[in-house]
Amino acid sequence: MKKILCLLLAMTMTFGCLTACGSKDTSEPAADGATTGDTATGDTGSSEAVEGAFKLGAIGPLTGDAAIYGQAVVNGAQIAVDEINASDSAVKFELNKQDDEADGEKSKNAYNTLMDWGMQILVGPTTSGAATAVAAQVYTDRTFMITPSGSSTDVIDGKDNVFQVCFTDPNQGTGAADYMAENMADATIGIIYRNDDAYSQGIRDTFVAEAETKGLTVAYEGTFTADTATDFSVQLAGAQSAGCDLLFLPIYYQPASIILSQANAMGYAPTFFGVDGMDGILTLENFDTSLAEGVMLLTPFSADATDDLTKNFVAKYQEAYGEIPNQFAADAYDAVYIVKAAIEAAGCTADMSSTDICEALVGVMTSLSYNGLTGQNMTWQATGEVSKAPMAVVIKDGVYTLPN
Repeated sequence: MKKILCLLLAMTMTFGCLTACGSKDTSEPAADGATTGDTATGDTGSSEAVEGAFKLGAIGPLTGDAAIYGQAVVNGAQIAVDEINASDSAVKFELNKQDDEADGEKSKNAYNTLMDWGMQILVGPTTSGAATAVAAQVYTDRTFMITPSGSSTDVIDGKDNVFQVCFTDPNQGTGAADYMAENMADATIGIIYRNDDAYSQGIRDTFVAEAETKGLTVAYEGTFTADTATDFSVQLAGAQSAGCDLLFLPIYYQPASIILSQANAMGYAPTFFGVDGMDGILTLENFDTSLAEGVMLLTPFSADATDDLTKNFVAKYQEAYGEIPNQFAADAYDAVYIVKAAIEAAGCTADMSSTDICEALVGVMTSLSYNGLTGQNMTWQATGEVSKAPMAVVIKDGVYTLPN
């Protein structure tokens, strides 16, 4: 298999100065509420107050099925806040984390709680459905929002003060097809996707369009809904009968784990290729991780990368939370540092109002260039979309590794 062009992660951060960044629907993943050194438990609230600090809010599912993602987000954000507060940086943060259970209405309630607390900048929400619901409110209120992982274009559409750290759903579909065209062009492809979920449907649509452009063979498509996500025997039999040796799964890790288990039981062993929603499968309770051996997925982050920034982050995360960080933790870590870079570029101070801070940060976001865990030379369009490339990783011996 050819090596893909991967993102080299760097410790440096550069940005240009000017005057004056599911679910992915409401049923997808999100955040925790632990303070430094605690494991995520779903507790909410503010970390230790720091004099002259900017008030940073985080919203995500700290409890429920999506909590793996939400806990990772707040853990990654907390590590970044702790590093910044311990440094000689003039910018300091106080972080307040609220649970939304990946529900849009609860996410709006969490946002209101944070605004009552005095939040000036929002890092979140974690899931696209919740992020879309809150984005409408922050646009009206003129509060600056950067979501680590809300990847739907609905989150940012028509909102000049809302930015993303993760690459968008369309980019994932296109990126997956491009990777397959370069490295697996002779494969016979099957797709299983959730057709009542904007995240899954959106990735599927752009994948199919790009696959046709690239001349890939898609021999089978099977669908499911939230209510039928427990039995995939019909879809797997259909893919197997069609001769599919590559199965594309633009879905979350929970149904993916069932697909892997049922495919194994019926002796069907194609190459499985997922997207960012699959990240979390290795920490799913009661899942036999050996079934994920060889699974590929798109991600902006690989915990086994050898650059100093990644190694330091992984070591701190493992020490604090007892597990290897996923891309959601890395995206949130980057989000906090992106906010710091924007604050410095705009010359904001913590005594400014949230609306004044918002307008100042909006004014500099399109001039920033940031090197972090999840991308090198990340930039932002005025639409709020980040420019960075996804990469593919493969699960080997229970960890994500770069393909050979």
